[in-house]
Amino acid sequence: MGPGVAVAEVRNAVRACVSDLAAGDLVLVACSGGADSLALAAAAAFVAPRLGLQAGGVTVDHGLQPGSVERAASVAALLSKLGLDPVRSAAVTVAPYLAAGPEAAARAARYGALDEAAIACGAAAVLLGHTLDDQAETVLLGLARGSGGRSLAGIPARRGRYRRPLLSVRRATTSAACAELDLEPWLDPHNGDFRFARARVRHQALPALEAALGPGVAEALARTAGQLRADAECLDALAFAESEKLRGDGSDPAGLDVGWLLALPAAIRTRVLRDAAIMAGCPHGALTAGHVGRIDALVTGWRGQRWVDLPGGVRARRQAGRVWFTGSAPGGRAPSDSERS
Repeated sequence: MGPGVAVAEVRNAVRACVSDLAAGDLVLVACSGGADSLALAAAAAFVAPRLGLQAGGVTVDHGLQPGSVERAASVAALLSKLGLDPVRSAAVTVAPYLAAGPEAAARAARYGALDEAAIACGAAAVLLGHTLDDQAETVLLGLARGSGGRSLAGIPARRGRYRRPLLSVRRATTSAACAELDLEPWLDPHNGDFRFARARVRHQALPALEAALGPGVAEALARTAGQLRADAECLDALAFAESEKLRGDGSDPAGLDVGWLLALPAAIRTRVLRDAAIMAGCPHGALTAGHVGRIDALVTGWRGQRWVDLPGGVRARRQAGRVWFTGSAPGGRAPSDSERS
């Protein structure tokens, strides 16, 4: 008897995502124990050996809920039972980035742990369980916050070592796949906690839009992300090329020449300024479009204002025809793949 319809859809999505990897490569599945990542882990365990690949797993304990240590151990044991090897469990401390909020702080800690696990295991790719519904929620949150084209482009299918096979798969399909495989996913209470904006979008905003506009809203939002992703990545690449000289010395003690910045198209200039702020030490998740707009005003609307205070203790100021960034990351660094996603 063949797999159920949902299991087959998830497996096909995983197969398409990793088929370009070389025989013997290791893929790590990031798994929280929820339906999305659990269905992904089961699919990877099935697909990888048939493509000559190795499949391992990693679960991250954020330490934010009672019983998280035991739950991480349970997830790790389940991943091993599915046939994933190696399996790693990582405990992280979530930094209190008040400006970014708890979700962004947890995300930063999680990606740090995933990066460490991938390097330690020599993984060619890390698979993440984001679905079409996650994509739609991300776009809607970006619209509501006025976050600009970067947010409307949504979650990238690939960025560096990270791959998201399920961005065209609905959340209902991953739940159905777990049921077909007799897997019992963990239900994260945060997903139903209305203190979090994403939970309100998931359970209130999107259903209200579906009721008002008819079915297909989630798919339409995901299509919007796909249409804008190529444009956003092109602009990011152009901006990264323009700011190449920054990557050698981070916050650039020589400053950024205002004349050079003014000559750049606005879409490129704001990206250059954003990257410079991150290289100076701004936490990626805390830097908003509003912050970047105020930095840009030092270039385009300067009336004598001297500085802009940014998250992470970073300060941007204009002096002697240049924009300077000083802050908490002496020497600076370029944004990582996970940060630029």
